[in-house]
Amino acid sequence: MSTKTVASTESSAVESTDVAQIPTTQKPLHVVPEMMRAMVFADYGEPSVLHEKQVKTPTRRPGQVLIQVVASSVNPIDYRLRRGEMKGLLPGGFPRIPGYDVAGFIADVADDAPLSVGQPVIAFLDSLYGGASAEYAVCAIDSVAVLPEPIPVLEAAAMPLAGTTALQSLRDHGKIMAGDRVLINGASGGVGIFAIQIAKAFDCHVTAVASGKNRETCMSLGADEFIDYEQSDFTELNRTWDLIFDAAGKASYLDARRVMSDECRFVSTEPDVKGMVLTAVTAPLSKKAKVMLAKPNTADLMKLVGLYREGKLRVELDSVFPLEDLADAHRRVESGVDHGKVVIEVD
Repeated sequence: MSTKTVASTESSAVESTDVAQIPTTQKPLHVVPEMMRAMVFADYGEPSVLHEKQVKTPTRRPGQVLIQVVASSVNPIDYRLRRGEMKGLLPGGFPRIPGYDVAGFIADVADDAPLSVGQPVIAFLDSLYGGASAEYAVCAIDSVAVLPEPIPVLEAAAMPLAGTTALQSLRDHGKIMAGDRVLINGASGGVGIFAIQIAKAFDCHVTAVASGKNRETCMSLGADEFIDYEQSDFTELNRTWDLIFDAAGKASYLDARRVMSDECRFVSTEPDVKGMVLTAVTAPLSKKAKVMLAKPNTADLMKLVGLYREGKLRVELDSVFPLEDLADAHRRVESGVDHGKVVIEVD
């Protein structure tokens, strides 16, 4: 296994220019190859089902762009799909290329599109089946954002899915407002680290819930207070919150009701049938529950980039793996990451 630990953004500043400079040995290619390297799986199973394969480079359709992938990242949804947990909702589609996060260069785009070949971009792939763990990926134009200022490529690749999930969970589903008392369960995870910072950007009081060893990380990201779930169960405390975001997908709405204010919103990232039923059942209640799935769009990607440029969003990286070691990266995320994102670098 080839892996390396990466420092936080504070140690990876890049000199500002008019166009983002992606610090990597990889450069935009003038000619798109017919075949590309990709990591695929042909059936559900353990990480070992992932293997490298030469496949045909995808061709963009009208309204799409082709992206030369420089880096990607692994999210929990990737291994859950690989294991077949959602095969009832998303059957077939083999062989599959996993992954939804992309940082790279525009490789092909229509002449009249608002993008041009060679531009550095990030994308949240809009295909239900993914496609990011490869040398090239296609994506709808309205799910791509140009990087107007330098963002290190590994950090850029960590932002799309997790950052969009945090933003939409708090803003769109949680109806976050300045002054809200916000609790984030799973605050040190890939989504949680963004949620802390986004909630602070909305001028909220943030309570972070994670394991004790991640206290320093959560507090450094802006949390106002910290609860060690190994020592205390937040649902049993004698206090209330206005918005509870279960970024870990492990909290119970029914248990959390006792610590919810009268108009509290409960948002979870757990995409299952039980969660969907809970969303419908609580819709008419004052204490609502919402299970969300992030929706790719350029505006939200640009919002994340804007927060980064303003110094209000920092990216925490756990580790970096080369594309061929994607199985090890899945194992890393599946076993539980202490804090931050696991990123894939494509040579």
